Formats: sequence, C-alpha cells, structure tokens
Amino acid sequence: MSAPVIGVLELRQYTLRAGQRERLVELFEREFVESQEALGMVLPGQFRDLDDPDRFVWLRGFADMATRARALTAFYDGPVWRDHRDAANATMIDSDDVLLLRPWQPFDLPGAPRPAPGRAGPPGWLAAMVCPVDALVGAALARAFDDEVRPWLATRGLRVLGSGLSETAPNNFPRLPVRENEPVFVWFGLFDPPAAIAPWPAMLLAEAEENPLQAWTHRLAGPSQLLRLAPTPRSLLRGHTVARRGEPSMEPPA
Repeated sequence: MSAPVIGVLELRQYTLRAGQRERLVELFEREFVESQEALGMVLPGQFRDLDDPDRFVWLRGFADMATRARALTAFYDGPVWRDHRDAANATMIDSDDVLLLRPWQPFDLPGAPRPAPGRAGPPGWLAAMVCPVDALVGAALARAFDDEVRPWLATRGLRVLGSGLSETAPNNFPRLPVRENEPVFVWFGLFDPPAAIAPWPAMLLAEAEENPLQAWTHRLAGPSQLLRLAPTPRSLLRGHTVARRGEPSMEPPA
C-alpha cells in the first residue's frame, strides 16, 4: 500500500480532567480512528504526554485544505461523533491548543500497519519541539535545522521522523479553533536507543559547547515547547516506523 499523502497536518494538544486520559485513549482508539480514516483523514499518531498525566496529544492529516473542510464537516456532523461526543467532551478541559502545519519533512509512514482495537504495536518513545519563528525566516530556519541540528540529534539518540511549518491559509473549519497567526516550526523525533529519553530535554539544551540545537534555538522568535511522548497502543508513529526500514525495533526504557 502506498503512503497516504498529507498536505496539511493538525497538531492537537488536549488538557484533560484529572484521571481521564485512559478513558479518552480507549474511546478514541475504539471509535475515532477508522471512522475518521474512512472520510479521507490520516491519523499518524496519538500520544500520552510523559510529563503531564492530563495531556493527550495527537496528529490528524489531510491531503489539502479543501479536503480538510469536507472531511471535518462529514465527521462532526456524522453519527460516530454524535453518538460519542458527550463521552469524549466529558474528559476534556480544553481542546483548542491546535496548530495547523504543512509538512516540511513528511512523516515516513509507508504501509505501517495499525494494530487492531485492543492490540498494541511495538513500543517507541518520541520527542517533539514546537518552535516559534518569524514567518519571514521560517523556511530558512527549517533548512538550518535539517543541515545543522538534525545530524547532531542523531548522535544524541534522536532520529527525526517528520517536521512542519505553519499553514498560512485561514482555518476553514471554524467550529474547531486553531492557533492562527502564531508561526511555528515543529519537529518530531524517535528516541533510539530508548534510554535517550531519560535526560531529555536537559541534556539537549544544557550542553555548553558545540550544541547546534542550542545555537539554533537562539534564532527563534520565542521559547520553544518540548514534549516527551509515549505512543498509545494504536499509534502509527512509534518504534516500528524505523524498524520497517531494517532497523531493530525498540523496547521501552526501564
């Protein structure tokens, strides 16, 4: 099967009511995965935030903005959301922390299998960094990241899986707010070996000398947001994303 085309990507971070994350994960992975994919959406990953027990992070992709408007209308006016929205909304305090991105480095998802409901894929621990940028230099900073930072991250146990810049088109589904007029560059990486997750983010940002990431962040328009993410059982983005290219699969850190 060919990899799905993602021309627009949502990074969605939900703040949940205390103790409700596992309820949302179970409901989401049972009811909201195939029902959205059937309408032309792509769900590359769902994650638990390792540093916030009440935060759920997920990605949703579309071929383009026109497809986004059609697919979201069909889903949120459809029977699955109508039947389960009250249960989903009851777990949430805030669902408006959403960034709309256009892929810079597309996620590598060539035929990655999604586990069936009730099953779990191989473990894999991810990092994400949300980086405010000046819109006029966003592309230049993205190129500098690829040239200067990405190779260095690989030597520190982080393999970049995908990245994106802010989508500049207006939000065409206003029923779901997004953070407009906040230009960002966002990258996602896989911890390899898994033990590299332990010192994140202190090790990556605290090294005093020859730290390309630290030098690169000094060129940003504001403080970055660092995330350590654990894939939920049915997330596509996880250790096997690399394993399918002939690399060893990952085990969770102790």
